[in-house]
Amino acid sequence: MMLFPEITADILSRLPVKSLKRFRCVSKSWCKEIDSPYFINTHLKRSSQAHTHLNLILRDATNLCTVDLDSPDFTSIELKNNPLKSDDCATEVMGSCNGLLALLNSDFSIALYNPSTREKKMIPVSPLELPNDLDDSKVSSLFNFYGFGHDPINEDYKVVRFIHFYGDSPDGFFHCEVKVYSLKSNSWKRIDDYPYDLRFILPPDYHPRCRRGYGVFANSAVHWKATVVGKGKENGSDLIVAFDLGAEEFKIIPQPDYSSNEHEMNVGVLGGCLCVFCNKNCKQVEIWVMKEYGVKESWTHLCTVIAQLQVKAFWLHARPLAYSKGGDKILLELDNRFFVWYDLRRRKSKIIRIRGAPPIFIAEICVGSLVTLNGGGEGQTSGKDTQEKRKTRKKRDQFLSKGFKLVL
Repeated sequence: MMLFPEITADILSRLPVKSLKRFRCVSKSWCKEIDSPYFINTHLKRSSQAHTHLNLILRDATNLCTVDLDSPDFTSIELKNNPLKSDDCATEVMGSCNGLLALLNSDFSIALYNPSTREKKMIPVSPLELPNDLDDSKVSSLFNFYGFGHDPINEDYKVVRFIHFYGDSPDGFFHCEVKVYSLKSNSWKRIDDYPYDLRFILPPDYHPRCRRGYGVFANSAVHWKATVVGKGKENGSDLIVAFDLGAEEFKIIPQPDYSSNEHEMNVGVLGGCLCVFCNKNCKQVEIWVMKEYGVKESWTHLCTVIAQLQVKAFWLHARPLAYSKGGDKILLELDNRFFVWYDLRRRKSKIIRIRGAPPIFIAEICVGSLVTLNGGGEGQTSGKDTQEKRKTRKKRDQFLSKGFKLVL
């Protein structure tokens, strides 16, 4: 029997997954507590709010590596048990959500993977379906766009895939095929095309041979940058397009009022919030954060990072990745080669040396979590709670909620 269960659970919820996996062996009650959906969700929320247990996932031409940002010495370690590891092609990360990675090394080899628990699941192949009245001979090329995230309405994890068909049409491309994979049902389904005259934009770090681009997940939706096609004065305008994983429909997200239009805009995520970052003249990046999702007026200018000679005199592409534990710094990736911590108060940058890191990489942030792949939700398990379990959960919930109020 666990003594002082509320206090024990509160302490355990602050620990990294590596420690929790060891503590499962202490007793049956500890194992039961750590494996419970309630604890898994509490641990995840606490890590997300405190910006702790964050890992960098680095991909080069052959391997996936991980770097613990809580570690005093940043060391790159090859990701163990990569479910898609192959000598023929690199494993790409299409997205990260709640400690889960969506991986692929071809459009016919996709997997979900929790690097903290090493749990994995292969996703079934979904065949390509050409638009109506279109044969293979008219398609000159195609571009694939993916996204991955959590659907809180249905407590499910989903992968969205849509494919641009380029060919002999007047504007050079056809409508696209849109499909959604559900972890709960372990199946794909086709949905309506997006109702806009848009051309989705591949990110600066995309692989030219694979022609794939990946969206970013925030607020139950996956987001991509797109450009308006054939709309008079609007032609060529940049937009942020979101796919709501619950409603399974596309929508346009309003943008902030930028200081100027002479920039390269891209979308990202900071602290769970949607952000945009605008690179200008190879010497600065302007970062905006959407505090209240979907509300244009909630866009807040976080900072403008200017190149510093002692760090890097110029860059082609800078991308924000995460906040520090205290929330006073942000981690930036520069040109797929360097990382810097930028101090928001002092407005100074400090380069980070990562031992064993590949010379060129693509980076993704992944929080350490116990989230499982057994059917969709953040921590779902089978079976019903007994009345005694519900009483214990209620007491623990009240205790932890008071603790969270004290922290905040």
